[in-house]
Amino acid sequence: MNTVITIGRQFGSGGREIGRKLAESFDVPFYDKEILKRAAKESGICEEMFENFDEKPTTSFLYSLVMDPYALGYNAASFDMPLNQKVFLAAFDSIKRIASEGPCVIVGRCADYALKDFENHMSVFIHAPMSFKKERIHEERGIPLDKVKDECIRMDKQRSGYYNYYTSRKWGELKNYDLSVNSSVFGIDGSVELIRQAVALKEAGILPGEPE
Repeated sequence: MNTVITIGRQFGSGGREIGRKLAESFDVPFYDKEILKRAAKESGICEEMFENFDEKPTTSFLYSLVMDPYALGYNAASFDMPLNQKVFLAAFDSIKRIASEGPCVIVGRCADYALKDFENHMSVFIHAPMSFKKERIHEERGIPLDKVKDECIRMDKQRSGYYNYYTSRKWGELKNYDLSVNSSVFGIDGSVELIRQAVALKEAGILPGEPE
């Protein structure tokens, strides 16, 4: 497997678990919050700062920085930008370095956008209906069932706000992803297998319906 897989996910859809199992099945590195540790080490910024800003929206001014940060003169020494902007760009650069090192699975943090020009990149979005997500969140996090929907809405709003501010795209919009998977239809393990098959087709250069 030579593909870098990025996974966007709705809260409670099982995206992180699918990503972790996918990485295990391919025997490649898995990155979720590990990105924060990597970015902190490479940038010299305290890891706590990355955790504070992790997948939380700040200001739309960052859109221009993400589109072309170096055109604005960004570098560690000469451009004194606000801390939250430094944190995002440090994570953005670390994601690109991680992808350049070889196949892996990366969850969240605008990784699909960071790697949009990487030819060996496949972007996946995991979603599910509220009924499926409610049960998972209730069981895994112990949140009362009557509170789960509000938590889902809050977390997805936070993730979409982060993504929409930092990229030129809309979070969860189908055209932004190579593959969209409803985890309630396929289950966690079935979703893993579905993505594995999609990767195999991509690497073989064979699309469904085409002769081998």
